[in-house]
Amino acid sequence: MTKSLYKIATIVTIGTMANTTIQIDQETKKLIGTFGSKEDSYNDIVLRLYDFAVKEQLRQLLMSDKSTMSIDEAIKKSKKRWKK
Repeated sequence: MTKSLYKIATIVTIGTMANTTIQIDQETKKLIGTFGSKEDSYNDIVLRLYDFAVKEQLRQLLMSDKSTMSIDEAIKKSKKRWKK
């Protein structure tokens, strides 16, 4: 019986997240709305945009030309460092 009470309490706790209000102009609201459908809330759209932005930042970090070198350069460098 204790386990079922715990599960109910957990579900209630998760479902009572507080909402907040942010101020954006009407044009920005319209633009954000174009990323969703009628079923999507603005919260859904913003979360989807956030997920996309995080993935894009990771892609840029991993694909950055900074601190990268061509395979040929890496082979030359390793041959110099690991001479037989």
